[in-house]
Amino acid sequence: MEYNIKISDLNFEGPFDLLLHLIKKNEMDIYDIKIYDITNEYLNYLNQMKEVDLEITSEFIVMASTLLEIKSKMLLPRTNDKEEEEGDPRAQLVEKLLEYKRFKAVAAYFKERIGDTGYLFSKKPEIIDDKAINKNDEDIFKNITMLDLYNLYNDLINRYRNKKNQNNTLPDHIPVDKYKIEDKMVELKAKIQSGYKYKFTELIQLCESKIEVVVSFLALLELIRVKNVKVYQEANFKEIYIERVETNEER
Repeated sequence: MEYNIKISDLNFEGPFDLLLHLIKKNEMDIYDIKIYDITNEYLNYLNQMKEVDLEITSEFIVMASTLLEIKSKMLLPRTNDKEEEEGDPRAQLVEKLLEYKRFKAVAAYFKERIGDTGYLFSKKPEIIDDKAINKNDEDIFKNITMLDLYNLYNDLINRYRNKKNQNNTLPDHIPVDKYKIEDKMVELKAKIQSGYKYKFTELIQLCESKIEVVVSFLALLELIRVKNVKVYQEANFKEIYIERVETNEER
């Protein structure tokens, strides 16, 4: 739930907002807060709230207790190494203040952007010369007869029909696949079984059609995936060699 605490014509949306105001007012470095001065001034603001009968929320009281705790830690001398390792007791408070400051800046940015919503940008009207357009249209149809229009129409239709591909028609039925990846895998394994190495170009030369080349290549990829064969190439655009992978029993 949102709440605003107003003191001396200033609105504070919470304890961190009040702390940032005090730091800015006293020109302090947020990374080096004078905790003694800031705590006393913070408590003075809480007393002003009581004087004007404002209800002090729990968040302001928790912040006051946190400041008093930090103040006491900084006043007491450090007696052991453990306290030295804990570092500056203000560090956690500074980190929360910086995070709150970032969120507040983002909220202010979005609030500013909200004011830009709903704007409309219209185009200024232009004067169009209808007479010039009508004159051009009249020039196009000047000395044109109905026979000329008929001949022009027939010419366009003939051009359209001549551009249509009459030969490339879809077949009446789809044939059953002549080549299957599974069959090609068995065939490739049998060829490589006889010799440990095989050239890829030799496989391509035995193919009868493009579809057989494609199926053979897919079968080879599947054999590589299941680690039945391995391929290597000495350089780009050089010969691709296919080699059978030896099993554990053969080794």
